[in-house]
Amino acid sequence: MAKALGVGGIFFKSKDPKALLAWYQTHLGLPTESSEYASFFPAALPEGSCTVFSPFKVDNGYFAPSKREFMFNLIVDDLDGALAQVKAAGAELVGDSQSFDYGRFGWFIDPDGNKVELWQPSGKL
Repeated sequence: MAKALGVGGIFFKSKDPKALLAWYQTHLGLPTESSEYASFFPAALPEGSCTVFSPFKVDNGYFAPSKREFMFNLIVDDLDGALAQVKAAGAELVGDSQSFDYGRFGWFIDPDGNKVELWQPSGKL
């Protein structure tokens, strides 16, 4: 049987895709090899990180206050620093950071109104 091996990308619509990508490249250090996409390679990710595929119930409020039907998660090396950077760039922080055995999490709304979850892995899963 053929198997899915991981998530190959996150694709979503934006009113100004190049400007939104440039915002992420400037304020969260996304790779800048292109003005149309950013590639992350497994060898560059911290120990204990992974990609999660998780459908949510339609009436779940986890993506609020965003009105979108999706939320994406970015792995970061410094949660507090990343949240400060996006806040300084005009993003709205959402809720308080939370800590678990597998890492720390924080959230913000990007310039297009997408809720984004930032994850600083602890190195344990």
